[in-house]
Amino acid sequence: MKKILSALLLVAVVVAGILVFNTLTLFSRQVEPETLQAVSIPDRVYENLSGAIQFPTVSISEDAIPDSAAFHGFHEFLRKTFPLVHEKLTLEKINEYSLLYTWNGTDASQKPVILMSHQDVVPVDGPTLAEWEAGPFEGKITDTHIIGRGTLDDKGSLMAVLESVEMLLRENHTPTRTLYLAFGHDEEVGGSNGAGAIAAHLKAKGVDAAMALDEGGFLAEGMIPGIEKPVAMVNLAEKGFASFRLIVRTNGGHSSQPPKENTIGMLARAIVDLENNQLPYKLVEPINYQFEYMGAELPFFKKMAFANPWLFKKPILEALNAHTTTAPTIIEGGVKNNVIPTMAEATINFRILPGETIESVQEHIQATVGSKIQVEPVGFLANPSQVSGIDSEAFKNLELTIRSVFPDAIVVPGLVGGGTDARYFYDLADEVYRFYPIRINQESFTRFHGIDEKISKENYRELIEFTYHLIRKFS
Repeated sequence: MKKILSALLLVAVVVAGILVFNTLTLFSRQVEPETLQAVSIPDRVYENLSGAIQFPTVSISEDAIPDSAAFHGFHEFLRKTFPLVHEKLTLEKINEYSLLYTWNGTDASQKPVILMSHQDVVPVDGPTLAEWEAGPFEGKITDTHIIGRGTLDDKGSLMAVLESVEMLLRENHTPTRTLYLAFGHDEEVGGSNGAGAIAAHLKAKGVDAAMALDEGGFLAEGMIPGIEKPVAMVNLAEKGFASFRLIVRTNGGHSSQPPKENTIGMLARAIVDLENNQLPYKLVEPINYQFEYMGAELPFFKKMAFANPWLFKKPILEALNAHTTTAPTIIEGGVKNNVIPTMAEATINFRILPGETIESVQEHIQATVGSKIQVEPVGFLANPSQVSGIDSEAFKNLELTIRSVFPDAIVVPGLVGGGTDARYFYDLADEVYRFYPIRINQESFTRFHGIDEKISKENYRELIEFTYHLIRKFS
């Protein structure tokens, strides 16, 4: 017995030693900020963003024709608002509505940089209008905010990029490397006709870029327990997107004589089975980088969990939502309260973790629900993106710019669960990142695609300052 106790004690000491050693050797990955020149940003930028919001460039569905009056009006507004951009840069319209600006650099040996945003916005639910501080397309400016659909997603970053370029042109700045500004028009419905077409156009021209930067990362405030500083989430990849329709067909019948297997009951059981048998949580790239960068900034005992994923990874992965998610979103079936329908169907949406595919998810669904349920993909489908690196010059420039503009922020590479236009640019750019410094907290996070979308004046100025210094850093 003493030998067993001694052995157990020795194991405990060894494990404790490993835990402490890994914790003490998890050092901060944050780079030292540089001193940047002050940027003078005029108050008219608020009026410019307000004007952009007033064009309801709404994307409704993949099949819907864009509102030509709204998009063409927005294009004319941009031309008048940014005269130097339209005088000095080359503008190409792709598929009529998407915009591609080219600012030629002086050194053809340097790979270009692509800055991305999208023009389109999501619709506004009519019943929620009374809950908005101002009309969603009014572009109201208050003492502290600009209100309207698109201020956060994604006209705020689009306008900030153009404001920065206009400012640099007024300063007679000429970039050494070519800069592309790629503004798609259908990101909210998949982006295939906008960013997808822009990417194909640039690829056909032989463009080989150092970096593409899009939305999808942000400055998180108070969102991570144990970290009081803002966290700059620079997302290196995005989950895939796929929806599948579950279809049940039976002979139906009269509700007074229900069969053992009821059409709607079979469908309901299949949905519950999928929710109860979700795909596993996994520590994959780039989530492992989150463990390293974020863990180093935490208090000791929380840091210990991040420093020792071999022992503590499960609750952390669950908190990070690091698995392929399962979400029933649509259900249809039935015609009358006394008739068992012959068909019922449901749509289940999956956000696919890197390392898994549309095909592997479909196999999982079929294995879970059984052969009596028909499973078929529906709508827009995209596999998880590739994972960009953190050792490239592009990442180092981006990281240093963030730390220099926001010295109190902690840069953390990560994975975004939603989809962005960036997915189309992996064949064009060595690295593809997702980050603009939009500040979010628990309250403002619900404003994305939600009620009372707005951005603070201070944060909008930060967006412009960031893009200004980023362009200078790369050029």
